[in-house]
Amino acid sequence: MRPWKTLDTADTEDGRLELLRRGGEDFLITIDGRVLMSSMLHKSEVELSTWGCGPVRNRSTPRVLTAGLGLGFTLRAALDILPASAQVVVAELNPVVVKWCRGPAAILSDDALSDERVELVVGDVMDCVRDVGRGVRAPFDAIVIDLYVGPGPDPGGEYEAVYGDAALAAVRAALSDGGVYAVWGEAQQPEFYESLQRAGFETSCARPRGPGRRHVIYVGIKPS
Repeated sequence: MRPWKTLDTADTEDGRLELLRRGGEDFLITIDGRVLMSSMLHKSEVELSTWGCGPVRNRSTPRVLTAGLGLGFTLRAALDILPASAQVVVAELNPVVVKWCRGPAAILSDDALSDERVELVVGDVMDCVRDVGRGVRAPFDAIVIDLYVGPGPDPGGEYEAVYGDAALAAVRAALSDGGVYAVWGEAQQPEFYESLQRAGFETSCARPRGPGRRHVIYVGIKPS
């Protein structure tokens, strides 16, 4: 088997990001040596977009917010599901990840960032959420969250900023009636499920199909 080759590295607030490639289309993104994303294992990203975007695909001009970018699988799946009239905002904190998805890793997503439906925001996804309350953006029909840090058993700090009660209230306010909030998680956390219910979402959980380790997808619907 061919060895992994480092294509690029970048130091971030969270640690050292590294893009590796093996052969033609096998890619990894690691942080301080720990695998964050793999082109060989991405079924949960596709399922996330299916659950998040599928229910709103028949709206006249569905507006979707998704984060983060990763290797582009979640964004690509969303674009494949949504109609030509859709508007998709993708938020990514790290500019180097954007560079990789426009460069060597673009092959994985069929260069999804070049799709005319996409607006790229290099920044915090929660700023995009709060822009709705500030009147800067129109409400979203779906908000799809695929961060390498998912909901945890002991929220606080970074978790609280994205998955805490105040964050969930802001998300609910940023959704249109009947809008969908879909979140990737590494493992099922009853506490987060309960937080979604407290926030007023009609809540369910899904597991990606297929063999191997299965992550969890939380789905919250804002009642009409």
